[in-house]
Amino acid sequence: MNDFLCIQSPAKLNLFLHITGRRPDGYHELQTIFQLIDYADTLEVIRRADGELTLDCDLSALNTDDNLILRAARALRDATGCKEGASIRLHKRIPMGAGLGGGSSNAASTLLALNFLWQTRLDTAQLCTLGLRLGADVPLFVRGESAWAEGVGERLSPVLLPPRFFVVICPDCHVSTGDIFSNEELTRQTSAIKMAAFLAGHTRNDCENLVRSLYPPVDEALEWLAQHGPARMTGTGSSIFAGFDSEEEAARVLALRPSHLKGFTARGLQRSTALIPA
Repeated sequence: MNDFLCIQSPAKLNLFLHITGRRPDGYHELQTIFQLIDYADTLEVIRRADGELTLDCDLSALNTDDNLILRAARALRDATGCKEGASIRLHKRIPMGAGLGGGSSNAASTLLALNFLWQTRLDTAQLCTLGLRLGADVPLFVRGESAWAEGVGERLSPVLLPPRFFVVICPDCHVSTGDIFSNEELTRQTSAIKMAAFLAGHTRNDCENLVRSLYPPVDEALEWLAQHGPARMTGTGSSIFAGFDSEEEAARVLALRPSHLKGFTARGLQRSTALIPA
């Protein structure tokens, strides 16, 4: 039996985000394409036979009992009756509140790692069901493929995306997804589209204008990046991105950014960098 696993926890970009309706339970119906990228957190997971669950993160704000990593671990134990524990170390790179899916990715990687180490043997569909209770984006990272998504983001269809390199700018502000989705100014009635409309460029991020009006650093970052390529916000922000054909072009644009703008370059992925045990 394996006792240790080191697993990647990659970020995502929303290449577009259309909100097509609001459900009676308050959740929103949407359409999006999730593009996985090779910018990732790392989880080191050690199996424990004593049943204890512990988390240590190099970002102290995440060392809480309510962290999605510990919630995912407990959800897997509750679903399977497993009595084992784990010590988990999170090396955090993905900014929080940035629309990059870091928390959801961490939860998914935890489910994948512990399902392997604890030998609970849930299949991908079962892990996705567990993950959806933790967050709408978790099933994406469990499946580990860039995808077209509908529903609340859980109805996923893999899509083949062209190779792209991205400049991602992370403004110095934290955007609350809950606050944006509950804001009465949010557009919620965008008509559903087909893939052809995406390929023709007839898309947007329905949260972008609202977030720009509420968070001046996001507006500033979009204004700057738009000078170098088609720029868009991912998710509910705060991060914005632009895609380029080569790694060299992306690196050149990133090097031009003002010193107060934090950012990175990343390669688009078809499949996740997470180790997904068979």
